[in-house]
Order: sequence, then structure tokens, then C-alpha cells
Amino acid sequence: MENQPQADRTEGETDDGFRVHIVTWNVGSAVPPDDITSLFGPHAGDGSIDMFIIGLQEVNSMLNKRLKDALFTDQWSELCMDTLSRFGYVLVASQRMQGVLLLVFSKFCHLPFLREVQTEKTRTGLGGYWGNKGGVSARMMLFGHPVCFLNCHLPAHMRNLEQRMEDFESILQQQQFEGVTASGVLDHDVVFWFGDLNFRIEDYDIHVVKSAIDSNKLPLLWERDQLNIAKNSESILDGFLEGPLKFPPTYKFDVGTHTYDTSSKKRKPAWTDRILWRLRCTGSPVPTHNAALQRGLTSWLGGATKVVQQSYRSHMGYTCSDHKPVSAVFSLHFPFKVDLPLVTLDYEKEWTKVSDATVRFTVRSSFQRSSWDWVAIYKVGFKHYKDYVAYLWAKVDHGSQVTFAEEDLPREAGEYILGFYSNNMNTIIGVTSPFQVRTFSAAGDSSDVSSEDDSMLVLLAPASSRSPSPGKSKRRHRRSRSPAHPNTPIPSLQGLSLHPRSLDGLQSSRLPCSVAKKERLVSPQDTLTSPISPLTPRSPLSPGSGVSAPEALIAAILGEHSPAQAPPTGGRLPVLRDTQTLREDC
Repeated sequence: MENQPQADRTEGETDDGFRVHIVTWNVGSAVPPDDITSLFGPHAGDGSIDMFIIGLQEVNSMLNKRLKDALFTDQWSELCMDTLSRFGYVLVASQRMQGVLLLVFSKFCHLPFLREVQTEKTRTGLGGYWGNKGGVSARMMLFGHPVCFLNCHLPAHMRNLEQRMEDFESILQQQQFEGVTASGVLDHDVVFWFGDLNFRIEDYDIHVVKSAIDSNKLPLLWERDQLNIAKNSESILDGFLEGPLKFPPTYKFDVGTHTYDTSSKKRKPAWTDRILWRLRCTGSPVPTHNAALQRGLTSWLGGATKVVQQSYRSHMGYTCSDHKPVSAVFSLHFPFKVDLPLVTLDYEKEWTKVSDATVRFTVRSSFQRSSWDWVAIYKVGFKHYKDYVAYLWAKVDHGSQVTFAEEDLPREAGEYILGFYSNNMNTIIGVTSPFQVRTFSAAGDSSDVSSEDDSMLVLLAPASSRSPSPGKSKRRHRRSRSPAHPNTPIPSLQGLSLHPRSLDGLQSSRLPCSVAKKERLVSPQDTLTSPISPLTPRSPLSPGSGVSAPEALIAAILGEHSPAQAPPTGGRLPVLRDTQTLREDC
């Protein structure tokens, strides 16, 4: 292969960079296997990886499955969270468009330095109306450097090479991020592009391809790989790099086996599942208000971020799909790091009595506080920023400390951390190291009774609020909170979110945390008049446009996370002939 990057390093070899592990897998509408730990490499538990990025395609998106996923976290997201949370990784962002799903996980200690997190999606199926094909992305400032992760599912079949390139170009053009300097995908310092890209092997017939695979003469096939050929001719692919394809083609297999397609179609094996990256020529400027100093520091510190691929492999042991998963590990080397937290928390290193539960915090002058910021207690191994044990509002007029009431302290001894969540920035901007909590004696009834706030769920419209909004949880702990995602209240249907019904009437209350189990958290805008949910007539909706039952149904069918919009003038919506996913043999 021409112009290929440096050969892979030995699996597990470490350096001083920021390590990112990316997985892509077309799961073929399959039910998740019991264990996917091996997808994350042999060192998933040793902390050597800083971020895990998971891109899935063809997640089951039949109508009944999408409606279920609208109410509960989908099985794949749940499995990934269960697997990675055990090793200390927290869900940072997620985006789903029908069967295309993107999940971003990070070590919890990095959370204060992952800022300006946004997600986007672009449908390209059926002329842009259907989300079975297209791209979903997540971008963020990673220690001061803009990085974007783009998961795509492009059109299938050998003959559709031109359509694949057109769809990729359309995805890049349509995905624009708001309020950030790197507004387009290619404006970021580093772009990772991965997914079922569906490029095929030209010219050779199936017998030649299989013979080359069996005799391990893979370089013979590299030369006729459509993506490798297109990189030399298509300007839209300028700058994209990929490591050597040292593993056999990952498509198409008979499900449940390691045998390439034996059906009547006899699809030719191909490297459809790929992971590429692209670097911007010039790096991000050093953050400072002095322009001359900024130019000098940026030049002195070396400018652009560097990326080294440490591994690129397939995982041939999985047989539940006709595709095999592919993963890659990258090491990012930043010329500088913005690694000063906006908020630091002062706390007792061991909580043995109620008086230890006072938390003081210090904010930097550049940080704009909100009365809807909050401080939360998390048990080590938490899944996402709303998976807290208890929280307290950090109101501006209450100074710079909070004190947790006895009834809201953890009943289970173990390791916990504290996190400061910013409503304006929609992310955790301050965390502590783990500390020990000893068992507290409960005041009054110590039985762990599941309260109504775990069982009485109210289906609400999309919330512009950044305040905590719990939902379903497998655990029956009265203060535990459900999986909920940054920018997406529920990953599979953004237009709907789950909140517990308030027990003290249907008021938007600002009760102290001592009665937080009875409080439905709301933003200031919740006090405005809003339409009533058709599913719970007396329960007020969160701010935003109301979602009626028919609109929610249409949103689920189209794979949208908000009510469907009218087509452009003169356009026509496609006719939905059935409720099954439109799947094109890949």
C-alpha cells in the first residue's frame, strides 16, 4: 500500500500519549453476546487506555425495538456501559440514528478536560429521508484540541462506489457544530472516520480473493481495494490515513460461523469495516487573551497534534453477525494541554460521620456559574454523569460549599468520588480522586425501599434543561439514577426523555437535597407554561416543543430523535411499506 503510516506497534506497548481505542462493528441486527470485553483489548482493565469509542451499524431498529429503546436504554449501549464502567470509564456522549450508534467513553479523571461536547447525525438513505445509512458524530475539545469521531454506514454493493463518495461528501457538508471554532468535521485538529464503509475488492473474482486469503497474500488484495484506489483520486479523501490491513476481510460470513458467504449470493469477501484518521495541517492556538503571546507560544510549542497508530486488528471470534468487529488503538501527542480544571473541590478524604459530608469548591475567574449547577456523589464504577447517588444544587447565592444531609449519604461503604456539573457547559468540569465512605447509621427507617420515584415514570418532551433528569435503572437503590446521555436524554429517541413523577404534587420544586428523592429536577424554564403530555395529562412537560403520541411514533419510525419535519417544498416523504429495517445485504 502506498503512503501508509508507520507499522503497528506491539499490542499493549505504551508511550506518553493520550491513548484512544476505537471499535467498529456492523452487528447485523443481532442480540448482543454475553461478553464483549475482548473487543477492548487485553489491557482494558489496566487503565492504559484513556478513551474508548464504539461505532455500531445495523443495531436492531425494527419499529417495536425502536419504541422499546425510546423508553429504555438499548441493549448494546447497556452492555457497553456495564462492561466499561467496571474499569472506570464513563459515557461522555452518544448519538443514534436508527441502526447507526456512536458511544464515547472516557476515564472519569479526564471529564473536566472534555469540553464543548456536541453530537450530530446525517441521514443519506432514500435520498436523505431514511437513517439506515448515513453518519453520526461526536466532537469535543480534548485538553484544548478539537477532535471529532465520525461513524458512517455507507451504501452497499460493488457498483455503488460513486454513491459512497457522494454520501460521504454530503455527510461532511451537512454536519455543522454550533458555537465552536471547528464548526465542520474537517475543521478539527484530528478526525477519526470509521464504520461499515462498504468498499469492495475490484476485478478479482471470489475464487482469487479466497485463495489470496487462504495463502495469506493480502497485499495482492490491497491493490484492488476500492478505498485504497479512491484515496489516490478523490479529493474528499485527501489527508485520510489508514494502517496496513494485516487481517483478513471482515465481510461477508455465514452467521454463527467463521466461513465466508456460502449462500446463493456468494458475496465476495471485502474489507468493508475500516478505521481511518486525518490530521489538520496546523494545530490549535494556545489559549491566551494576548494575541502576540498566543502566536509565540503556539509556534514554540510545535503546533499540530501528532497521531501514532499502535494496533489495527479484527476480532474474528465473534460470530453473531455477518461482519467481524475491527478495532484500532491510537496514541495522540498534543503540543500542549489545557489541563487546569475550572472547578476544584475540597473534601474530607474519608467520610466516617455525617459532618464529613461538606464539600467546598473553588471556581476559576473565567468560569460562569449558574444556579442550576450541581455537586453529586458518584460511586466508583458509575456509568454516566447522571448515574449519581445524590446531588445538591450549587446555587450562586449559597456561596462555595454544599453539605449533604444524612439521609442522602451512601448507605453502602466503598469508594466514591465527587463531581461538579456545569449547567452552562453541559458537562462535569470538576472531579475528585476516589475517597472512602464508611457505613452511616440511617436515621429513621433504614430499609432500602424502592420509592415511587423509581417506578412512576413520566414521558416528557425534549428538555433544554441541563439539570439532572433521572429515569429507569436496573438497580432498586432509591437514589440511583438511570442511564441518560449528554445531549441525548435517551440515546435512541432524543425527542423523549424519562423523568420521575414528583411526589409532592406536580410542582416544579426547589426543595433541598434532604428530600431530593421526592424532587423532579427542572430548569428555570420549567416554570413557563407548557403543553401537557398525552401520556400523563396532569404532568407538566419539560421546556421545548411538545411531542404528541403520533409524533413520537413517526419519530421512532424515521429514526429521528425529534418530531419529523416537513420535507422541502415540492418534496415527498417516502412511503413506508413495512416496519422492518431497510437492509442492503450489508
